[in-house]
Order: sequence, then C-alpha cells, then structure tokens
Amino acid sequence: QVQLVESGGGLVQPGGSLRLSCAASGSIFSNYAMGWYRQAPGKERDLVATIFSSGGTNYADSVKGRFTISRDNAANTVYLQMNSLKPEDTAVYYCNARSVGPTWDYGMDYWGKGTLVTVSS
Repeated sequence: QVQLVESGGGLVQPGGSLRLSCAASGSIFSNYAMGWYRQAPGKERDLVATIFSSGGTNYADSVKGRFTISRDNAANTVYLQMNSLKPEDTAVYYCNARSVGPTWDYGMDYWGKGTLVTVSS
C-alpha cells in the first residue's frame, strides 16, 4: 500500500509562489501515475495536474503555464510548483497516486489528507 503525505501549503500573496510536496511511504517508481487535485469550499475536487509513469503531464486549463508537476521516483516524491498564484487558487490540495501495475493494486487510487493553500493579501 502507498501512503501519501502532502506538505508546503500555507498563506501566500497573489502573484506569489509555493511548492507543494507529496511524500510516498511506498515506492512509486514506474508503477504509479501521480496527480494533484484541489477542492475549494463548496466545490468539487478537481484535477490540477497529473504526471504519468512515462513522464508525460496534463494540466487543468486554469493552471496551465503557471503550475508545474514533477516527480522524483527514487525519492518517492511528487512536487507541484505553483507560480503566479491567484485568489481563485485557494483550496485544499490533495496528492493522488493511481496504480498502473504490475502491482497487485492495479487501478487503485491513493489519496493524501491534503494541504491548505490560501492566496490572499
């Protein structure tokens, strides 16, 4: 099983930057696609960015060009670099791991508990 712990959230001014980290207790080398999701109060949990085992990435239109997702499989860590932050980026950010096999948990999603990002002056 994979356990995920997010860190790096906090209060930042509009236009500022934050880097979120997601540390995995189990190895994510090759076997997991990783993603960041966020949920604002009263809204659904939405995809922010994903990074696949191949290294390919996808981003939500709202963050494209501002956010960058990366992964260090050897360190079992995924990052989300957030630049040019806007008030509408305020949300709880969740780390996600999806098994792509060949592990026993193929197709299973794992979630962190979330880290709060507040963008306000």
